[in-house]
Amino acid sequence: MQNTIKSSVTFTGTGLHSGRVVRMTIHPASAEYGIWFRRTDVEDRDAFVPARWDAVTDTRLNTRIENADGVSVSTIEHVMAALAGCGVHNALIEIDGPEVPLLDGSSKAFVLSILSHGLRRLDAPVRALRILKPVSVRQGDALATLMPSDALRIEFHIDFEDAAIGQQTKGLNMSNGAFVRELCDSRTFCRQADIDAMRARGLIAGGSVTSAVVVDGEKVVTPGGLRHADEPVRHKMLDALGDLTLAGAPILGRYVGHRAGHAMTNKLLRALFADPTAYELVECDAAMAARLPGAGVSQADRAAIAA
Repeated sequence: MQNTIKSSVTFTGTGLHSGRVVRMTIHPASAEYGIWFRRTDVEDRDAFVPARWDAVTDTRLNTRIENADGVSVSTIEHVMAALAGCGVHNALIEIDGPEVPLLDGSSKAFVLSILSHGLRRLDAPVRALRILKPVSVRQGDALATLMPSDALRIEFHIDFEDAAIGQQTKGLNMSNGAFVRELCDSRTFCRQADIDAMRARGLIAGGSVTSAVVVDGEKVVTPGGLRHADEPVRHKMLDALGDLTLAGAPILGRYVGHRAGHAMTNKLLRALFADPTAYELVECDAAMAARLPGAGVSQADRAAIAA
């Protein structure tokens, strides 16, 4: 069955790119509502923005969605991943600014709050997108593919010059609490040289070494170092889940990303929906629902990441 959260939960923090302090509240929603954002600071236009693949208008360093009136919300991928990874299918997210708060650069705070408030089961079945045949997009050395699978499996490979990252590969089945246990606390990462260049252009005004993993050659600049030896590739998988959630339904398929990112994942969804023979929307029985992202999350999983 579909889920929403039991009660509203609020977060306050700074946007990575805007540097603006924002207040964001996730509210329960009815069955079939999906995920929507509402800009509470907007009064002269439509303030509702759908969390959907065809509303994505910018994928440079984050995922931004925008409605027909030009109202947008940026950096939505971490909260979207948290909702999917906790099994939340319906929610209204109210926010008083243009960008989701970065917090520690991962989905951890979102996950802990969602799980502490609990979920409410709704009287409607979950429908999933079942991938029927491979769909791929390529751009230069980057490749993203969706192919048939009985559960959502995410596999990712990254390759960076900095020795602190290097080449990393990881794959996970997203059911049975895997996102909560394995991925949700993995932070966004960047190279020191890229930070210097972006700040020179007036970008990442809200970023710091406490809200991202910063590397410089062989050195991890961020105090405390890495949370996982392969934290960068785990974060790429976190981002991929958040961006795939914009499909509007849980995916039963295998996602493979090679040097991919927000742009490639959105292009992949656009390619998928452009080919009606590549997928089908199916009503999930109990066995199928048990294989969806967020299925099987336990309080033990929450306790493990809260420590």
